[in-house]
Amino acid sequence: MPDASHIHDTPPPGAAPDWTIPQNWDAFSADEHAMWDRLCDRQSNMLPGRAADAFLRGLDVLRLSRSGIPDYRELNARLTAATGWSVVAVPGLVPDAVFFEHLANRRFPAGNFIRRPDQIDYLQEPDIFHDVFGHVPMLADPVFADYMVAYGRGGLRSLGFGALHKLARLYWYTVEFGLIEEGGALRAYGAGIVSSHAESLFALDDPSPNRIGFDLLRLMRTEYRIDDFQQSYFVVSSLAHLLKVTVETDFAPLYQELNVLPDIGVAEILPEDRIYTRGTQEHVTGRTPQT
Repeated sequence: MPDASHIHDTPPPGAAPDWTIPQNWDAFSADEHAMWDRLCDRQSNMLPGRAADAFLRGLDVLRLSRSGIPDYRELNARLTAATGWSVVAVPGLVPDAVFFEHLANRRFPAGNFIRRPDQIDYLQEPDIFHDVFGHVPMLADPVFADYMVAYGRGGLRSLGFGALHKLARLYWYTVEFGLIEEGGALRAYGAGIVSSHAESLFALDDPSPNRIGFDLLRLMRTEYRIDDFQQSYFVVSSLAHLLKVTVETDFAPLYQELNVLPDIGVAEILPEDRIYTRGTQEHVTGRTPQT
């Protein structure tokens, strides 16, 4: 279960009405900086040839491979210059409306803690490594940066339709666990993959999961699980296509359609799917997800 100290119903003491808090970078300990370096080195060494070009460019532009937890004062100077985005510290998980409001205004909320050594391979709640190393490099890409704004605005609208659980699937299968086809090969851009040593291997190399071409309606009908590796991944042809589909779709009638269509199981294949890999599903049950 997530650490209860990072779950709040109202802004905790010291947090602003929008749930932001000072990063207080000087308060991070040497051990916490060392944990960042350990995680960063492990991922940086394995991601070339696995991560999307936009992600790798973002690592360079933002200099996230430098030693120590990033100081947002320095990080935001580079990120804002690139795409107008910034990273804001929050005490932990924030309410959906608060999260969407930040995204819609080009602010990415990041948890202000880092995992302990006994959590290096798995923790349920996203920490600063997942949020900053995993998510922020993609925000240095202008197209993906616009996609995240569109998602935030769409998230605010979804609250009025009672459709958050459907829209959450779009975030899950793109922002967190998205794959992209580049140069005839599959690459990862989702933060849940690129920030995880185990999932970086599983998502691209393991025969178990399905890898299916992106289709908005199909994706938003598809269930997902948070307690294991993914049983299906969705592959976009380009970030530009992802943005175009999201911006040009009228989600109100889409939500109405989704309300009458049955959900699709996490491992299910449909006859009309564009299949990159039909998974064996043999290595999913009982495996522990790793972040």
